[in-house]
Amino acid sequence: MFFVDEPYVSEFFKRTVRDNTIPVVGTEIAKNLGLFPGTNFISENEAIELAQTADMTAIYTNSENAIGWIAKHLAFSDLPGKIDLFKDKLKFRELTKSIFPGFTFKGVQVEDLRDIRFNELPLPFIIKPAVGFFSMGVYKVANLEEWENTIDSLLAEIDQVKDLYPEEVLNTHSFIVEQLIEGEEYAFDAYFDSTGEPIVLSILKHVFSSDVDVSDRVYISSKEIIENNLDEFTEFARKIGDLANVKNFPVHIELRRDKNGIILPIEINPMRFGGWCTTADLSFLAYGLNPYLYYYSQRKPDWPEILKEKEGKLFSIIVLDNSTGIDTGNITSFNYEKLLSQFEKPIELRKVDHKTYPLFGFLFTETRQDNYIELENILHSDLTEFVSTGT
Repeated sequence: MFFVDEPYVSEFFKRTVRDNTIPVVGTEIAKNLGLFPGTNFISENEAIELAQTADMTAIYTNSENAIGWIAKHLAFSDLPGKIDLFKDKLKFRELTKSIFPGFTFKGVQVEDLRDIRFNELPLPFIIKPAVGFFSMGVYKVANLEEWENTIDSLLAEIDQVKDLYPEEVLNTHSFIVEQLIEGEEYAFDAYFDSTGEPIVLSILKHVFSSDVDVSDRVYISSKEIIENNLDEFTEFARKIGDLANVKNFPVHIELRRDKNGIILPIEINPMRFGGWCTTADLSFLAYGLNPYLYYYSQRKPDWPEILKEKEGKLFSIIVLDNSTGIDTGNITSFNYEKLLSQFEKPIELRKVDHKTYPLFGFLFTETRQDNYIELENILHSDLTEFVSTGT
């Protein structure tokens, strides 16, 4: 059964659950998210009964907002505990210490940030919410001056975003400080099937504008990226799955490969693929692979067949976060037409109300490999050329 919740459900997701009669739990929120007529809603009581009686029920959530419902109503199962192992970054680091020895991390409460003994921290390091979403509250620190500036910026940011998501999704009271993982960054969607076998459904490379950039602006997928990493990332997921003992469990995994070829996890997001229906929908737009249906039907991709005739093509997710430095209240509009004109083949544009969330939207594109410059340009843009202000 699938759960749907705010902040966003894509048209593709809605079609998938309707056309394949996938049971959707009919919470009050789910009924008000515009799912299509004919969707196979089941009651909350039916969902609870199914989880109690069915052997290894396959559950998917489009949004981590639904984790609260699962924690409250499925507490009789081991699922809330499994979710917490991944969602709480401190618990995840403790879980994986045996396979990533020597990785340095520590937890800290928000009220203790100014009292940290800086000389005891690993330099450079990352600080982020122990329970977080997107790149909210994520900062990279290399020296004491940066740390002092980071504290002020971090406290100001969490004051702005603390009410955007439930605490199960974004908890701004507890943070994790951990050593910086250098190297190329990737994200991939996968699920552990009914036997615990990991099945990879997408692989994207997360590219950055500079060494200090921690934003989510551009993710790229290609035939080459998938082929070069599929076996290694599958084995990586298997090690994690064996430690956590998870089955029928979808995940969105973020990792880095350092200069020595060693893979270290950044984080693993439980019960979903990429947030806001992004990475899973790109898999379909780029390759015709429907990750929601593959998970529900327990199918494994035939990658050699799927990747035929995809040579020389880059498929990207562009996250239009508000990096303008302009206060949201002063922005009157965003010029989406001008944005689209910067790309040779936009696939889909999703607009977001920037006054509600710190985003202008998401853009999915197809780019010829030899026209990478268009991705480079948006990667380095602060987006001010697309906004109008009231001043």
